[in-house]
Amino acid sequence: MQWLGKEIRFPNPRYASAQGLLALGGDLSPERLMLAYQMGIFPWYNAGEPVLWWSPDPRFVLPPSAIKVSKSMRRILRKASFEVRYDTAFEAVVEQCAAVPRVGQNGTWLIPEMQNAYINLHRLGYAHSVETWLDGTLVGGLYGIVLGKVFCGESMFAKASNASKTALIHLAYHLQREQFTLIDCQAETSHLASMGARFMRRDNFLDLLENNRQHRLTPQDWTHWNGTTWADLSNQ
Repeated sequence: MQWLGKEIRFPNPRYASAQGLLALGGDLSPERLMLAYQMGIFPWYNAGEPVLWWSPDPRFVLPPSAIKVSKSMRRILRKASFEVRYDTAFEAVVEQCAAVPRVGQNGTWLIPEMQNAYINLHRLGYAHSVETWLDGTLVGGLYGIVLGKVFCGESMFAKASNASKTALIHLAYHLQREQFTLIDCQAETSHLASMGARFMRRDNFLDLLENNRQHRLTPQDWTHWNGTTWADLSNQ
């Protein structure tokens, strides 16, 4: 494990421990964060600690085409009770991901400096939100970073039943349309496992990221997806 200095670099993530801790220190500048994600590394730490950088083995991932949509969930999607929007309330999604309590967790790793770092990436066009709205109120969503044809999911929240599932399903179908190869979920959760996520060896994941570098890192605006319905997506 290495201490990072001012130079924007990381050690080879293939040599991280199985738990994934690779390095500590450095900062959350956009340049360092984007390099980290391109190398399969992400920050995760608590207030009062130096920045900790991780690349676990195995990795939990979800190919967009592998998304599982149950019969009951299809009925909910067809009813269209939720409206799904993109990039209209990124900061609110990040704030809710930090604020909504999670089973088995006290507090949040998504401390203010982390929130600000992802908000900066959104303003640069690299981080995006998928939002679930009910009667004009934000009730669920997720956010992450786009690297070529890989979406690096960071966090999600739900304040209404099936709100985060709706966001993830819509995202997966959009990413299929755009020929994305993978959604990186980082670590296992039962929620993501039930929707099709699975383990991938770190070496295989890093190989995939290296191949993904053929795609340019281009700032994007996902608001052009607004107005897309489940009927539009499911008929593709």
